[in-house]
Amino acid sequence: MKTTIAILAAGIAAVAVPAHADDSSELSTGGLIFVQNENLEMRAAELAISAKEIKASYRSFNNSDKDISLLVAFPMPDIHYADADTVLAIPSEDPVNFLGFAATVDGKPVKAEVQQRVLAVGIDRTPLLQSLNVPLAPQADATTAALDKVPPEKWDELVRIGLVELDEYDAGKGPEKHLIPRWSLQTTYYWEQTFPPKAETSIELKYQPSVGEAEQTSLGDPAEAKESWYSDYQQKYCIDKNFYSALDRARRAAKSSSGAPFSEQRIDYSLATGADWSGPIGNFHVTVDKGDADTMVSFCGDNIKKVGATQMELRMTDYTPDGSLSVLFLRKLKPH
Repeated sequence: MKTTIAILAAGIAAVAVPAHADDSSELSTGGLIFVQNENLEMRAAELAISAKEIKASYRSFNNSDKDISLLVAFPMPDIHYADADTVLAIPSEDPVNFLGFAATVDGKPVKAEVQQRVLAVGIDRTPLLQSLNVPLAPQADATTAALDKVPPEKWDELVRIGLVELDEYDAGKGPEKHLIPRWSLQTTYYWEQTFPPKAETSIELKYQPSVGEAEQTSLGDPAEAKESWYSDYQQKYCIDKNFYSALDRARRAAKSSSGAPFSEQRIDYSLATGADWSGPIGNFHVTVDKGDADTMVSFCGDNIKKVGATQMELRMTDYTPDGSLSVLFLRKLKPH
């Protein structure tokens, strides 16, 4: 049976509803994908999650008498702006390595290759964008500028195939028309890795997480408690009664009639990306670091233990990765 866990900060002290102008949605990230091989055993995996960094370490063992060479890939989350209201939490302005991904094998840096492609309605439109000299990253200012230079006679076709949307408005200088990206960008880093026979290989990756944010949480707001998103949060982050009680105390202390005085951060990590080796993970260790003692954090798991002022850990043996690990941080707002 899954245990509901909510770890509270000492004392008092997540897409929020209603949303504020500075709110953003998190992108689900994950770990490495290995081409499956029956002789490759994952002896241990370590996962460390914080709002500043995600680090995943793998210790694999080649049980065969020969080298095993296979592809290792790190799929970045897709970037897709469904409409004008979409605000995505993208940690870097780099149009390719927007998570700051880096990997090492046995302590030595990996020179990974990267592939990017653009999909619209499931069809690869990368060559078309490249022929128009439009960058692939829909979030980049350079992409918006390049779309403004696309000849108007091509606009109808780009709208028809779902690559862009035509935006028309008057900002005080007369009517304007602009093309807005509506494609999905897929980015994958990859390399070929050789695992020597009867030996252990250590692989580590680090990157900046996509952190969804709300400038003030709506959790703890009595008017929101019966809304559907409220129960969705409770299930996704395993929020318990103690957590809600702490929020209510904080709200009353702040004399707030709405939400508690906390901002909100959310991380979504896909565990399912790590299930491509032979058999389960021998030892799986997860550490969640909330950053400071005043921050509240809630997530789901069995036998979670507090191991420091800001850290919680989860240990499992013979674990087969599945689903996602969703983490909710509530950070105390500073008084104005």
